[in-house]
Amino acid sequence: MVQPVVVGIDGTAESLAAADWAAEEALRRDLPLTLVHAWDPQRLANATLAMAPDAQQTVAARLVRDTEERVGARHPNVRVTGELVTGPEVAGLAERSESAALLVLGSRALGPVLGFLVGSLGLKVLRRTRCPVVLVRGRDQEGGTAGGDIVVGVQDAGEAAAPVLSFAFEAAAARGVAVRAVRAWSLPTVFTFRPSTMRRADEHGGLEALERQTLEDTLAPWRERYPRVPVVPVLDFGSASEVLLSAASDAQLVVVGSRGRPGGGRHIGAVGHAVLHFAEVPVALVTDNV
Repeated sequence: MVQPVVVGIDGTAESLAAADWAAEEALRRDLPLTLVHAWDPQRLANATLAMAPDAQQTVAARLVRDTEERVGARHPNVRVTGELVTGPEVAGLAERSESAALLVLGSRALGPVLGFLVGSLGLKVLRRTRCPVVLVRGRDQEGGTAGGDIVVGVQDAGEAAAPVLSFAFEAAAARGVAVRAVRAWSLPTVFTFRPSTMRRADEHGGLEALERQTLEDTLAPWRERYPRVPVVPVLDFGSASEVLLSAASDAQLVVVGSRGRPGGGRHIGAVGHAVLHFAEVPVALVTDNV
């Protein structure tokens, strides 16, 4: 079964930008695109001056039809279908993500300093999905990052980094650009100090050298798998969030990892939250295989 790229739409400029980004990604992957709008009559029934349910449904169906026509006209080589889902937005998008290759959401821009406003809806959807999710702002489509690298945070090592690196290298290969693999390091604290780590650091010539070797070892199998994708390792001292955000300022996409939960969904860590809120480019959140 072919898994589509799914994008949530609500008629806003941000969701239209997300739909355009999703259409371009679907074309790169040779996948169909599904536009999903969730219409929740129960929530709208409690709104002040709400329209009658039939009128609400008519408006919602027109939104889907108009967006489908718009995206189809702008991206004629993409197979586009629209879908109106009855029920809460979070549940509808989370359900559609179960059979999706990728879920794309729009996010409101607050400016060059504040970055994304993910909002409670976006965070709830992120926490309930397991497929990769990309958040796109309205002005991302107008930015000058189309030829930038794919920036990926590599805080895990070895096989633990496989899901996020797989997504990043596939995205770079499809675009013909480089992967900028970013790893942050810092001095151990009282709580993170381990004699075994210090012994290994001494053998490699210090903590920074050990971290650099860890990054190179983690990237080695991906260099072999994608020999045509240039790789730029970036190792910097500081917090993972600050280092990644600094490296991603001129990227066309930044990729970060999240932890899957055994019962479903994902845990978004401090780095993921920081990048989602403050990055100025589209952000992909990729869950591990737990």
